Amino acid sequence: MKVSKYLFLLCFLLLSSAFAQSITDIIEPVRLVAGQADSVLVNDIFYSKDYNLQLNRNKSVSAKIEDHYLKLKADKNFEGLTLLNFTLAKKSYVIPVFVNKLQLRKFAFKPEGSPNKVNLFGSFNSWNRENLPMVKNPKTGVYETEIEIEPGRYEYKYFIDGKEIVDSGNPDKVSNGMGDYNSIVNVSSRFDTKVYLHQIDFSEINNNVEVKFYYEKEKQTKKLTINNITLIFDNSPVNASNIKIDGNYFTVSIDKRVLKEKNLLRAAVCQEGQTTNIQSVFFENGKPAGITSNDWHTSIIYSLMVDRFNDGDKTNDIPVVNPNIKPQANYNGGDIQGLINKINDGYFDSLHINTIWITPVVDNPDSAFQEFPEPHRWFSGYHGYWPVHPTNIEEKFGTLELFKKFTSLAHQHNIRILLDYVAHHVHIDHPFWKEHREWFGSLVLPDGRKNLRLWDEQRLTTWFEPYMPSFDYSKSKEAVEVMTDNALWWLNETGIDGFRHDAVKHVHNLFWRRLTEKIKTNIEIPKHKKVYQIGETFGSFDLIKSYVNNGQLDAQFNFNLYDAAFPVFADTTIPFSVLNNQLQKSFTVYGTNNVMGNIMDSHDKNRFMAYADGALDGDVNPTELGWNNPPVVKKASSYNKLKNYLTYLLTIPGLPVIYYGDEFGMTGAADPDNRRMMRFGNELSDIEKQTLADVQKLVNIRKLHSALNFGDFQTVTANKDLFIYIRSDFNERILVVINKSFSKKDIQVSVPEYYKIKAAKDLLTGKTINLSNNTVDVSADGLNCKIYQLTK
Repeated sequence: MKVSKYLFLLCFLLLSSAFAQSITDIIEPVRLVAGQADSVLVNDIFYSKDYNLQLNRNKSVSAKIEDHYLKLKADKNFEGLTLLNFTLAKKSYVIPVFVNKLQLRKFAFKPEGSPNKVNLFGSFNSWNRENLPMVKNPKTGVYETEIEIEPGRYEYKYFIDGKEIVDSGNPDKVSNGMGDYNSIVNVSSRFDTKVYLHQIDFSEINNNVEVKFYYEKEKQTKKLTINNITLIFDNSPVNASNIKIDGNYFTVSIDKRVLKEKNLLRAAVCQEGQTTNIQSVFFENGKPAGITSNDWHTSIIYSLMVDRFNDGDKTNDIPVVNPNIKPQANYNGGDIQGLINKINDGYFDSLHINTIWITPVVDNPDSAFQEFPEPHRWFSGYHGYWPVHPTNIEEKFGTLELFKKFTSLAHQHNIRILLDYVAHHVHIDHPFWKEHREWFGSLVLPDGRKNLRLWDEQRLTTWFEPYMPSFDYSKSKEAVEVMTDNALWWLNETGIDGFRHDAVKHVHNLFWRRLTEKIKTNIEIPKHKKVYQIGETFGSFDLIKSYVNNGQLDAQFNFNLYDAAFPVFADTTIPFSVLNNQLQKSFTVYGTNNVMGNIMDSHDKNRFMAYADGALDGDVNPTELGWNNPPVVKKASSYNKLKNYLTYLLTIPGLPVIYYGDEFGMTGAADPDNRRMMRFGNELSDIEKQTLADVQKLVNIRKLHSALNFGDFQTVTANKDLFIYIRSDFNERILVVINKSFSKKDIQVSVPEYYKIKAAKDLLTGKTINLSNNTVDVSADGLNCKIYQLTK
């Protein structure tokens, strides 16, 4: 008995050491280009009090630590996935490293006349108008340039002597939301064969859990071997002895005793330079995570503007008095008591959301100010983005005690609160500006120009308005400390669960790193509470991703994906293949199981319904339309387009964000028309009431199905009219069919036979279809969707 006992303990300790970790962050993949050097700040990879790493040699990627940076260079002939092993505090970990090869893409354009300067710019270079000059071919007069680029969908233009010009030789273009268009280019993958790693089975056998996968590859010529398989448990590699291969199936065995409250198993296959999707298995208490999880992957975010949602206290309705300000730009009466009332009314519960993002509640000025661009309209600070104090609550919204009551009440309803935080600027009435001018950048540049709205040229110091001083954190450590402490004060004092951060790309990275370090050391690690931080950045994938890592933010809004989805659902002529290409690109950048924010509308964007209904077709200026002739919805079909969009939004990876009014089809042009006062109950038309009921069902489906929160994503069909895909985790499989044409579609959807599916339950109607020959017979009406749960 004693021998058996000691053997058991020895085996347990050995196995535990193989899987053990003290790093609390999940180390995300680093992406490199073959033959090119790059560097990553180590504390962006993971948080630790000690960064004394011991790197192991990797034959495909050279690596060294220098000045707190991990400096890397991939072999020019290597492509695929490799693991960079390192030791920290006598424990072994890995950093997944993806290496790909870029493709050369040529752009050519023949402008009218004889321009002095022609540049290419687009989403591939963060819309920089200066760094991609084009050279004139003296024989043809055509201006040309070649760039190396990754696969994906890109929007672009030409910048000719100070004017933005679409590519007249390219018929593919999309509205830019400002009365003009951008040209579109799609760069395909270098590989023409499909590869995919499928989840097959989860089982418990004696003291082990076993997870089974299937490797699918078209035109496969080589046998699957252990060297092709990458398996990572938390941040450590899985021992080869725990892996069994049977043809293209492989099973990983994990001892139950090493499974904790939360664990993550990641799996991928790489053959001949081509890598599958990464399958992520989220374990909670030894089983695949389900709908009872409190992980942020399960969040369904509802976004609202406090002033425009619900007026619960008429005594604080105090609009700014100024004859020049119009009602759309003034306070409309919404307040914190209005939010409390709607929680008590059950509005949020009936919508099945579990997270509310609210605009800033910090004190704003009591007077109006003119907008810098012409025609210099007057605005109040109703939106909350002009702070005049670090901790005071806006009196038109309520009090600090009332805000705490709102947060506490939300938690009683299992709703988390994200508060909008402004780190980029303050208002000129703020004491920080009055007492610490050295914390801020200058409004006037050395060349005499005003540093106003120079979004790209002066990205980290530009002012948005002359009355909104911008911090220059690179010159003031004190400002960084004070503002990050202020953010921590809001977390600790009010009980909120996270932040939506404003204007992230205009704030130096060192601020986000310091804030996240404080959150980890003061809240997350000692209190075991995950604080979710999501940012707002408009720009390229690379720019947005540069802020999303373990050392900075958890996520940002996925505007590049939004830019593809918005026109696809609004315009029935744009094929779903455009969206699928961008979705796959998004997965390569952020991973399939990301927590990026997916939107249809926001307080900074023209509302979807205005486009779907045709109000913003052609060269209509959204801003002037909103002020002078606010759109109304005229077509019943527009509500079906909206429900198709929301079906997509609620069934793809990432966190769905519903902007207030989306649930019934509120329309609106540009700011402030996209910020109309919310309507409830009998204020809605019959079709709006029906839309609300339909959207409530859709949100509830997201909430009740773990595959939509933790699952993978497999495209089945993406053509002109149909988008069909399957989400799978080890609890279930969900099939989604979206028909954007006006005509009914009868479709036979093939399901992989190794899924062993026998029936499909329609989650919207409750009807069940029995499968024949591994196909689901789907009948989808025009502008309609179907969501099925596939069962064995």
